[in-house]
Amino acid sequence: MTTSQKHRDFVAEPMGEKPVGSLAGIGDVLGKKLEERGFDKAYVVLGQFLVLKKDEDLFREWLKDTCGANAKQSRDCFGCLREWCDAFL
Repeated sequence: MTTSQKHRDFVAEPMGEKPVGSLAGIGDVLGKKLEERGFDKAYVVLGQFLVLKKDEDLFREWLKDTCGANAKQSRDCFGCLREWCDAFL
């Protein structure tokens, strides 16, 4: 599976205070919807990812329900967070 430059940039370093829009699959529109629901930073979305025990189906369903992410967007975001966790946790 090929990854975007955004994905590669995200997983290349610690998360810190990166905005939610820095996650692969999350653009301006989805980022704004997540921010409106309190998920303003990438680490807050990571928290939800971990609460859901890194389960792909649960996380992707949550992302769809929370901000309207489509299949590709949710898959990209999941893959980005999974790879980041493999590197840093």
